[in-house]
Amino acid sequence: MTCRHRGLAFLPRLTWLRRRIFARGSELGFLTLAIAAGGCAGMVVSGIGSLSHALHSLLYGVPFAAALSGASLPRDSSMVLFPIAAGILTAALHTLRRRRGNIVDPIEANALYGGRMSLSDSLWLVTQNLVSNGFGLSAGLEAAYTQLSAAMASVMGRRLKLRREDMRVLVGCGAAGAIAAAFGAPLTGAFYAFELIIGSYSTVALAPVIGAAITGTLVAQAITGAAFTISIHQAEPIAVTDFLPAVAIGAVCAGLGILLMVTVVKAERLAGSLRIPALCRPAIGGVLVGCLALVTPQIMSAGHGAMHINIEGDVTWSAILALFALKALATAATIGSGFRGGLFFASLLLGALVGKLIAVPFEWVFPGLMSSTALAVIGMSAFGVAVIGGPLAMTFLALELTGEFPLAALVLAAAITSSLVTRQSFGYSFATWRFHLRGESIRSAHDVGWIRNLTVGRLMRHDVRTISASATPNEFREKFPVGSTQRVIAVNEHGRYVALIPVAEVHADALEATSCKSLSEFFRNQNDLLLPGMNARQAAAMFEACMAEALVVVEDRIERRILGLLSEAHTLRRYSEELEKQRLGIFGSTD
Repeated sequence: MTCRHRGLAFLPRLTWLRRRIFARGSELGFLTLAIAAGGCAGMVVSGIGSLSHALHSLLYGVPFAAALSGASLPRDSSMVLFPIAAGILTAALHTLRRRRGNIVDPIEANALYGGRMSLSDSLWLVTQNLVSNGFGLSAGLEAAYTQLSAAMASVMGRRLKLRREDMRVLVGCGAAGAIAAAFGAPLTGAFYAFELIIGSYSTVALAPVIGAAITGTLVAQAITGAAFTISIHQAEPIAVTDFLPAVAIGAVCAGLGILLMVTVVKAERLAGSLRIPALCRPAIGGVLVGCLALVTPQIMSAGHGAMHINIEGDVTWSAILALFALKALATAATIGSGFRGGLFFASLLLGALVGKLIAVPFEWVFPGLMSSTALAVIGMSAFGVAVIGGPLAMTFLALELTGEFPLAALVLAAAITSSLVTRQSFGYSFATWRFHLRGESIRSAHDVGWIRNLTVGRLMRHDVRTISASATPNEFREKFPVGSTQRVIAVNEHGRYVALIPVAEVHADALEATSCKSLSEFFRNQNDLLLPGMNARQAAAMFEACMAEALVVVEDRIERRILGLLSEAHTLRRYSEELEKQRLGIFGSTD
């Protein structure tokens, strides 16, 4: 049995279901599949979370299911030794993985691969994430939750031979169920999928995504019990003046969120510039995080315990400031040194600390304006938007964790401010920033799917007509009479591109009293070239910039080996067709 079949052995044969229930266009069948993906996500979250708690209990002696960052731990050598051991184990796991290359996450899978994810790669990521979180490194488990849940949904879709758009929605359902189960927040999970994984709000996808999120929440709560909540005790009604601190927090969190993302990347580059071997970096990162944990254990693991202590407790301003700096450094050291894990919960904790910090000067200027706990929740969501993205997802997260509906308006104002500042000044969330560093152009979940696959290479014509650039106009007219074709490509002696020649212009010149002596006088667009990897939007911009009706597609700009020809009319027609298809998909129309 091959590795591929072993990885899919957990699924039964679904031929009958595929034909009868999950037939193309069956909304009920797809909803059933989405609910199944949500249920799997709930079990994944419960299983991974339980394994993490077991490691915390085994290594650090905390009660099972207790938050490591909120426990009173002795300041001994174990605080450093266990993170070092995690670094060694992470390096070993990296060496043992036979497949090389990056592990495709749900955002990248939907953006570039039509929702196709590797289950075996996802299991490797989950294992590494468990090592980092379970051994006390400053990393959350949300990356593992969404990775495995989305991968399982992807495998289901492949087994059922779903079409591309259904695959993308199903992957979003898996991620929605994972986030919803992790926080007990189905609306958060659903809008996380819409904003970050699928990339659009669609009535067709609404029922499956919501169904998966609710199912994931119910399954996780049935297995592990109560979800994570925050009590803020905001008794006073929200006033217009309360929007001032909300907007200020949004702007501040955007700036600090950008600083955190850049710091993580700088940590990676610093390790590379020091010529530290890649396999040694996690152990060195473990030393750094362990030393920071000796100062305060609250920087360890995801930070659920630290969140409760600092939001709901009476903590001094200096202690909150110190924890913010230490947690940011620990997170940067963890991710930057090669440990697996995300910034999801770390960004929430850092944002909550920012909100508590800002509460102090606002209380001096505007006494009794708003409680520090409410400002912490606003900061939590705003920082999450800056790093993770998804303003509506983070707004619903605050609403579902606190149950305070009036506060949601302030959170939304802060989230929009944070999103606007981040997009205008930086342009990326953490996930898309890392894609950018790898050479991808994905800026958000909206830069996905059809526009990236509607490439010049797929749109171009291959049946091009060529002639030697040294030919005479008479030879050209004899070879290409009027009506035979619109454009001919001039090539050099090696068959490389030289220029485009309009057939009509060459024949019209023969009627003039002083006709051209050289074919080169008809050369057009000698340096205006398309590459096969460009998408339709880039091609349309190129046509407009050089005012051309058609352009040649070459393999690269150096060799200029001709691959085909693409016209502006055909590009715009196909682009318009896809835009209309997307519009109909959003409103659920199939006409």
